Amino acid sequence: MNLPRLSINRPITVLMLTAVVLALGFVAFRGLPLDLLPSLEFPVAAVITSYSGAGPREVENLVTRPIEQALATVGNVTNIYSTSSRGQSIVVVEFNWGTNMDFATLEMRERIDLVSGFLPDEADKPMVVTFDPAQIPVMALVLEGDASPQRLRELAVDVVAPRLERLEGVASVGTAGGQERQIQVLARPSALQAYGVTLEQIAQLLAAENINLPGGSVVEGGREYLLRTSGEFQSVEEIAALRIPTATGAQVALRDLARVEDTFADVTEITRLNGNPSVGLSIQKEAQANTVEVARRVRAEIERIEADLGPGYRLLTVFDQAEFIELSIQQLVENALVGAVLAGLVLLLFLRNLRATLVVVLSIPISVIATFVLVYFAGISLNIISLGGLALGVGMLVDNSIVVLESIFRHRTEGKPAREAADVGAREVAMAITASTLTTVAVFVPVLFIEGIASQIFRDLALTVAFSLTASLVVAVTLVPLLSSRMLADPSVAKPPATRTPLERIKDVYGRALAWTLRHRRLVALLTTLAVVGSLSLVPRIGAEFIPETDQGIITMTVTMPVGTPLAETSQVMERLEAEIRAIPEVATVYSTMGSGSSNLGFSLGGGTGGDQATLQITLVPLDERSRSSTEVAEEIRMLASRVPGIEYSVSAANMMVSLGGSPISIELRGENEVQLMAVAEELAARIRAIPGTREVETSIDTQRPEYTVQIRRERAGELGLTAPQIASAVQTAVDGKVATRFRGGGEEVDVLVRLVPEARQNLDALSRIPIASPVAGMIPLSEAATLTLTSAPLSLNRSNQARVISVTGQVVGRDLGSVMQEVQREIEAMNIPASIQVDYTGQVELMAEAFEQLGLALILAVFLVYAIMASQFESLRHPLAVMFTMPLAVIGVLFGLWVTGHTINVPSLIGIILLAGIVVNNAIVLVDYVNLLRREGMAREEALIEAGRTRLRPILMTALTTILGMLPLALGIGEGAEIQAPLAVAVVFGLTFATFLTLFIIPLAYQWTDDLGRRFSRRKPQRELPGPVPGGHQTVGEESRA
Repeated sequence: MNLPRLSINRPITVLMLTAVVLALGFVAFRGLPLDLLPSLEFPVAAVITSYSGAGPREVENLVTRPIEQALATVGNVTNIYSTSSRGQSIVVVEFNWGTNMDFATLEMRERIDLVSGFLPDEADKPMVVTFDPAQIPVMALVLEGDASPQRLRELAVDVVAPRLERLEGVASVGTAGGQERQIQVLARPSALQAYGVTLEQIAQLLAAENINLPGGSVVEGGREYLLRTSGEFQSVEEIAALRIPTATGAQVALRDLARVEDTFADVTEITRLNGNPSVGLSIQKEAQANTVEVARRVRAEIERIEADLGPGYRLLTVFDQAEFIELSIQQLVENALVGAVLAGLVLLLFLRNLRATLVVVLSIPISVIATFVLVYFAGISLNIISLGGLALGVGMLVDNSIVVLESIFRHRTEGKPAREAADVGAREVAMAITASTLTTVAVFVPVLFIEGIASQIFRDLALTVAFSLTASLVVAVTLVPLLSSRMLADPSVAKPPATRTPLERIKDVYGRALAWTLRHRRLVALLTTLAVVGSLSLVPRIGAEFIPETDQGIITMTVTMPVGTPLAETSQVMERLEAEIRAIPEVATVYSTMGSGSSNLGFSLGGGTGGDQATLQITLVPLDERSRSSTEVAEEIRMLASRVPGIEYSVSAANMMVSLGGSPISIELRGENEVQLMAVAEELAARIRAIPGTREVETSIDTQRPEYTVQIRRERAGELGLTAPQIASAVQTAVDGKVATRFRGGGEEVDVLVRLVPEARQNLDALSRIPIASPVAGMIPLSEAATLTLTSAPLSLNRSNQARVISVTGQVVGRDLGSVMQEVQREIEAMNIPASIQVDYTGQVELMAEAFEQLGLALILAVFLVYAIMASQFESLRHPLAVMFTMPLAVIGVLFGLWVTGHTINVPSLIGIILLAGIVVNNAIVLVDYVNLLRREGMAREEALIEAGRTRLRPILMTALTTILGMLPLALGIGEGAEIQAPLAVAVVFGLTFATFLTLFIIPLAYQWTDDLGRRFSRRKPQRELPGPVPGGHQTVGEESRA
């Protein structure tokens, strides 16, 4: 089908189709979800099992090991990690990338069912959960006001959370902090002993007496009435007056056995915002919900809630993922617009024709809007990666249109009518620009097939660039010929300039320089080789990392006090530290959580922390209002924390891209000899701490936590008619308490907790007198059936692939991860590590190695695909080799650019190199293709090389400059979220800049060498060696391909 002629002959049809595409594009754009990152599917699942009352070793032996052994038989499993802590077992299973997690979790459940019968009866049913990044809260709020902690919590739980959960797109709202009302029945051991009553009896009677049960229905007077028996407690006094049967058969009021208090539950968690008591709320969105839209609804509802609560209460936002998304996308759009304007100015400078410039520039918005349609049907969201692909492609979108317009313009200069020139000019280059577009699109094909997180993150970028370039190709062969046939004036009647233009003078200088190059090709080849080799020496100075940090303006700090520190003391220490942090100019808010809760906004499989733990989330002022990055502010916070004696801390600037990979430094030591493992881990941690740039190097060796152990004397317990579960249950009820029932009053439900008075559970002597009901001896003290001793035990036990594991982790500040890990590796090699201990690199190092390997393979395949396309275009195996010389020339620019700008070799910069492989060859294609044309017309080889260089200089410079300037705003890395695209754009901008300049001189030399090589090994005559013309007829500059 002749699309250019069809477009010229059917202008209304083309315009209507364009209007339809634009309309569909706008509709598709409105329907695209906005998110920070592409949808990520991690092949990770976990099995969580609760085993109340059991210690870490019991949990490991009785629960974790059987589950590990069962899961090891599941297909596609790569690693199994487990953590056994008090009362809980967590087994994390990693699968191969690409594994169908629905089938994988189904198989996991089947294997667990086989071993469930061998687990302890007291253990809960194992629960299988998958890792979904969408589970990370999208917003975090804080409710504060002039009210008690109890009132704040009531409002958060009963008013704020339900109203937010009703909003479209909100999945759940979690709360933390405040005080919870609780009715406590605090029994006196002496009274229990005297009346022969147990705590279990009290709890059972409370539950039995607090009832509200249906009694059927009664028909009277022709009407049916429901019958209900209401025995619910109406007041705390009624609970205290409850009659309790004693061992003698008499009854006694509950108040004679215990104090009944309407009070608060034990404080296990304290939350503060900027030093003020508060209640935190975390908001999770539904899986497919639009993050930005959800946040907008929440913000609007917050205003209404604040108005309803009154002036004494405030709902403050401490974290809003949508805000970072909006700022990042706004910055990307601005960069794309600036790039488009710069590209338009370049066109106007070279074409010196406003109408021609408008024809070409129109291809940018039309191609972008058409891309939205393809993006919509591909199921891609608008995120910083996909929109980054559009911003990167802005400068390239005009290349096809430039080629077509250049061809049409030449035919108009020859005196052809506008319609004929548009038809012939566009048809001549249709095959060439198609092949040229394919070289750029083809390099992304391998990215779609590689595995790992790099593919998942940058798949959207690859598809977006491919879609936009495909759309630009369609626009170039349809709309550009149509507009050119009606808008371009006849250049043949234009008045010739009085003086030669600057471009013509540049052509003359270039022609002489190229002639000198061809005469001294060995010297030029030697200098070029030295330049390529010399650029490789920059690699160690550039460094390497997984993915660049993004400054989201949030810093997370975890603090660990000495083991066993009470919550109140932890709160006091943190209050002083919070005040110092708030004094930092860049800090906007400090939200702290101490105790059993966790304000961690990342993924957590469960498990709380103790009173000696604290977490701080520090929000900074916007990026444009501060001079320091979040990493620099985090370093100052480390300095402040180092002054606090006795604490351990970890400070990190929040970075969702990097946090997905774990700690920068993460080394696993595996073996069965725990003593050896701990010794090696401590030595390795000490060596890593001495490496410059490392921070907070820690081991997972657990601090021994002091504990009282109730050791049952089985023989004596048997004589007393007691079993181990009976004793354990009695101890747990006496100390932790047991929720017997729920009291309904004042519009709320309140737990009724039964346990001993505080003074009866505060020390070893008091604990030994806990009353136990023996069927043989009546009420006896706990010391009759068990021995209490003060011991210590680990908080948790970790295993990796069914072996004991200790991890050494750390942060990296001020250096690249690659150079630091090289020093770490040298330290490990210098250590005398026993052969029984296996050393594995995990975390970001592991992900970086996997990503680099996969992208390296993708680059090799991309180069091959580019060669295959050029070989098909030239119908020659020899001439594409000359074109391929542009790739090492681009390497010079890439490495120099990364070094000068301070970027590292990372996943985005490698993606940029892959993209560059498809772009950089187009300049050389222009030269080689036109040289072949001139030689077919009888021109000598050297003369043809010089003439082709002079003639093709303008389209080469135009297309190269539009691409370079289109990406320049991204390369500058200005604004939120720009850190991800900057290395990619820098690689393309510098690589293309160097390659464009060197291509004008080196490719003619490469053509000579490949041509001489062909003469040497071929018996055919030189003129017979040239490839035939590309389908489509006569070809001209920029017509065979984009520059």
